Amino acid sequence: MEQTHALGRRKAAVARVYLSAGKGNITINDRPLENYFAEDTLRYVVNQPFQVTGTEGQFDAKITIVGGGTKGQAEAIRLGISRALSELDREAYRGALKAAGFLTRDAREVERKKPGQPGARRRFQFSKR
Repeated sequence: MEQTHALGRRKAAVARVYLSAGKGNITINDRPLENYFAEDTLRYVVNQPFQVTGTEGQFDAKITIVGGGTKGQAEAIRLGISRALSELDREAYRGALKAAGFLTRDAREVERKKPGQPGARRRFQFSKR
């Protein structure tokens, strides 16, 4: 089996995921998963596609990620892994991943700051006199 490539995005984070057959090693920006994400919840989010499809320990993932914060990066990686798995074997994995909602790109982005205001929706305090 050759390498499969997929792209995952969330907020400002962009993850390039390369999946190949292996022992379940996940490398993010040349660092192991445990070193890159200190929180257990973020490691859990990254491993969700493997758990849903029952493929823990079957694939090695080499991931390069840029931009965003830790939560956005973890969710971008989850989308990238899900897309790569569905590309590998559509019949076996796509249904389970789609039912779990892992193949849907979360399109919510930060609203831009408007001129003359302190934030996107926030206004300066109104003074009548």
